[in-house]
Amino acid sequence: MKTEAQPSTSSLADTPWTGTVISDSVPGSQTWEDKGSLTWSATSWTSEAQVSATRVAEAQARTSQPKQISVLEALTASALNQKPMYEKVQMTEKKESEILLARPFWSSKTEYILAQVGFSMKPSCLWRFAYLWLNSGGCSFAAIYIFILFLVGVPLLFLEMAAGQTMCQGGMGVWKIIAPWIGGVGYSSFMVCFILGLYFNVVNAWIIFYMSQSFQFPVPWEKCPLTMNSSGFDPECEQTTPSIYFWYRQALKASDRIEDGGTPVSSLVLPFFLCWCLVGAFMINGLKSTGKVIYVLVLLPCFIIVGFFIRTLLLEGAKFGLQQLVVAKISDVYNMSVWSIAGGQVLSNTGIGLGSVASLASYMPQSNNCLSDAFLVSVINLLTLLIFTSFNFSVLGFWATVITHRCCERNAEILLKLINLGKLPPDAKPPVNLLDNPTSIYNAWLNGLPQHIKSMVLREVTECNIETQFLKASEGPKFAFLSFVEAMSFLPPSVFWSFIFFLMLLAMGLSSAIGILQGIITPLQDTFSFFRKHTKLLIVGVFLLMFVCGLFFTRPSGSHFIRLLSECWIVFPIIVIVVFETMAVSWAYGARRFLADLTILLGHPISPIYGWLWPHLCPVVLLILFVTMIVHLSMKPITYMSWDSSTSKEVLRRYPPWALLLMITLFAIVILPIPAYFVYCRIRRIPFRPKSRDGPMTASTSLPLSHQLTPSKEVRKEEILQGDETNYPSTCHVTS
Repeated sequence: MKTEAQPSTSSLADTPWTGTVISDSVPGSQTWEDKGSLTWSATSWTSEAQVSATRVAEAQARTSQPKQISVLEALTASALNQKPMYEKVQMTEKKESEILLARPFWSSKTEYILAQVGFSMKPSCLWRFAYLWLNSGGCSFAAIYIFILFLVGVPLLFLEMAAGQTMCQGGMGVWKIIAPWIGGVGYSSFMVCFILGLYFNVVNAWIIFYMSQSFQFPVPWEKCPLTMNSSGFDPECEQTTPSIYFWYRQALKASDRIEDGGTPVSSLVLPFFLCWCLVGAFMINGLKSTGKVIYVLVLLPCFIIVGFFIRTLLLEGAKFGLQQLVVAKISDVYNMSVWSIAGGQVLSNTGIGLGSVASLASYMPQSNNCLSDAFLVSVINLLTLLIFTSFNFSVLGFWATVITHRCCERNAEILLKLINLGKLPPDAKPPVNLLDNPTSIYNAWLNGLPQHIKSMVLREVTECNIETQFLKASEGPKFAFLSFVEAMSFLPPSVFWSFIFFLMLLAMGLSSAIGILQGIITPLQDTFSFFRKHTKLLIVGVFLLMFVCGLFFTRPSGSHFIRLLSECWIVFPIIVIVVFETMAVSWAYGARRFLADLTILLGHPISPIYGWLWPHLCPVVLLILFVTMIVHLSMKPITYMSWDSSTSKEVLRRYPPWALLLMITLFAIVILPIPAYFVYCRIRRIPFRPKSRDGPMTASTSLPLSHQLTPSKEVRKEEILQGDETNYPSTCHVTS
């Protein structure tokens, strides 16, 4: 893999391209340098040899001047649309001690888009969006969500994509380049991403556990289990529904309170470990393996959702569910609580503030149109939410219809027994045949009774109302593991539909877990050269560490902590992180300057509206959202749904005071790097703004190409074999 350096510069005729590297110029920050030349075989670029030679001549003329060379200007001289077949890339270093490693790129733009979509398409976001649509205003909530998405979400997603792509850095290092004083925001996003990764795969472990149990017939959440001597059903299960009993007592083995500790649940440890093994195996060979897996993990759920939606349209009650989908509560448009909930959901669905978006974008060429990518990812995400929500409402309509039918049949049996016992008059006798349409027949009979007879009947039985039952859909993970699981058990054959449903959720969960882990792996590789050379060791070490730490959330009380972090805590540090990211680009680097740099790279102008959205609108909206959510949480106690083993029922409990203290402490810890790094920069007298304030980001020590390859320089060339999957020439490199 090593070749001797040529003593002349004539090789430039066959290798007309200047690469860009990152070097440490000031403590704690990085700037771009033209340190090496990237060499491609002449056979791959026969059609553009003359154009490339002209561009190199222009680059040489610029480097001969005392003025620093703009990185963005140098990058415009590179041809970015070639598709080499196993070409060799030669790179030159000034010091023999430095080994230049080319930054890999996605094989195609499709893989990159699917990776971004897979990361944002979290199962928790899908079922929470459907639940919020149902309970937060219906179509009014959807309209508010779409408005915030395109007004704030897309510009912020574009900001993170552009930052990671142009600086070729992950979520930790990119902000130190753009705004040294605000460089600590990268560490904060890294910590939040790490905490999210600890409990995210626990949800995937729940999915695998349910999937493993779905091979039984009937599925265990369809009927109550028998007692030890098989003399009858479990009495604890008979006091509730089979699906609720299985969720709390079999899957989670949940404790009655969050204060109750316990060891990790043995039935969840193996699925949890399997989840991390799958994620590690998918990423162990870098983007080459990840990109291929992403095709399956992202496209498979889309096909399943469409198939499910078509199937559920044929079910009884699906029409009623879709009717609830188009219900709008106009009064909620003026409710600030609904606006804050929608804003928080936009941040969760886009995945900004975690560093993963920038990390995934850092493996794209710098001339890639990240603005269209942001719109494309957001539109795909939105369409997925709409289709999934429609599918949800169809299933919930079927679920509510079946439950209501069974309720009417059960009431009819109870009334007949009471009449035989003489507790009710014969006039209260229900219709005999309820098989055709139990709900309609029963309710028509009940409404036709005299008022005094109807009052006597309602005192003995529960009211069966399909609309009331529809609104009983559970919140959070229970939305999928209770309401949906119970609905799937009603579909013949229940084993097949249950397995397909959990396969869809698992594929979504694993694709999101890959994006989360990429937000951890990439910053570590960008920061430490050792990890760039030993990627497999890094991935194994990270997933083992996260597995061991994540066992905390597999305890009987783990689901209560997951709800606390995912629904009450994580949105607050994300808002703070995103606000500082907008400050870094808008105030330190300069929004207009950043857009001008992107215009050079993309080759077409960008609307100046983003130069107004980033510094003015987005921070104001985020701060209003932050304050509104704080007020909303302080106005009512923070509660969680728990299982009461003494009564075998769900009980709403308040989080203890120490749980609130835990949230505040954890928030302070993850935000601490921002002021700490600011103090560090002040002590080291690092400037507030990056170098070359009057122009695009420039190299700190640029050398003419002729100087880089003169015989007097001792150079070291390292060949990197580029596979045919690399469609883009590398334009970003890191030095080790």
